[in-house]
Amino acid sequence: MSNLSEMVSKTLYGKEHEMERKKITIPDLYQKKQQGIKMVNVVCYDYIMASLADQAGIDTILVGDSAEMVMMGRPNTLSISVEEMIYHCKGVMRAVKSTFVVGDMPFLSYQTSIRDAVYNGGLFMKHGEVDAIKIEGGQEIVPIIKAMFEGGIPAAGSIGLTPQSLWRFGGYKVQGADATTASKLIEDALALEAAGAFAVYLELVPDRVSELITKRLKVPVFGIGCGPHVDGQFLNIYDLVGMFDRFTPKFVKKYGNLSQEVVKMLHQYREEVEKGVFPGAEHSFHVKDEVLKTIEKK
Repeated sequence: MSNLSEMVSKTLYGKEHEMERKKITIPDLYQKKQQGIKMVNVVCYDYIMASLADQAGIDTILVGDSAEMVMMGRPNTLSISVEEMIYHCKGVMRAVKSTFVVGDMPFLSYQTSIRDAVYNGGLFMKHGEVDAIKIEGGQEIVPIIKAMFEGGIPAAGSIGLTPQSLWRFGGYKVQGADATTASKLIEDALALEAAGAFAVYLELVPDRVSELITKRLKVPVFGIGCGPHVDGQFLNIYDLVGMFDRFTPKFVKKYGNLSQEVVKMLHQYREEVEKGVFPGAEHSFHVKDEVLKTIEKK
């Protein structure tokens, strides 16, 4: 560990983090829920950001299919493939030492059949090397969750706004705002837990509905845009550091504006190159005078 890394570790985490942090496991997540310790989670898709999240002591990373929007500029998540998701998972897994990593199974990787779901989930575990996978859906994916559990693949269910079903919802809208849909969400969450899901993810669910679900489930409940009462909060790392500015959801808090900082640095770089300031002698490699004279004579 470098001196800088040691200093950051001691400053952020205290003496207990001077030693190597151990790998977080599913039992660790359960223990935090039982003890009422809030878990901190981010979405990210690459080695650099995952490394920073790991250094900061983030509990879990979701390698989300939203990579298709954030990294590739697509309007939704539907076009990303299993192979592309595994590529992102590999980068994240190479970066982390302790953070628990979940791979997001993309559209049409599990909807076609239970066999396809288990096979593709196995690819995430075998080639993406993730700690677990996530699947969108409630009671309709219970057979898949059961098959994953029986196949030794830790799987979480995701309910509320499920972006792969975007067109059915008619856009990015809060789910569970009335008694009928809220009751359905609670039933879905309980069914996922009973089927063997190690966790349940909620997205864009009203705060008190999220609180009810969290209290009724023994497994961890992670939320994004769901209020403060879930077991763990999620934000997209590119949103919270201010690097993705195409749109900002209501539930996002920006803790910085790195995009402006990066643009500022690039402006300075461009100006220094144009003016001949960069690269300087300290950034260049040099040859001895006698070698240069020999070359010039040829």
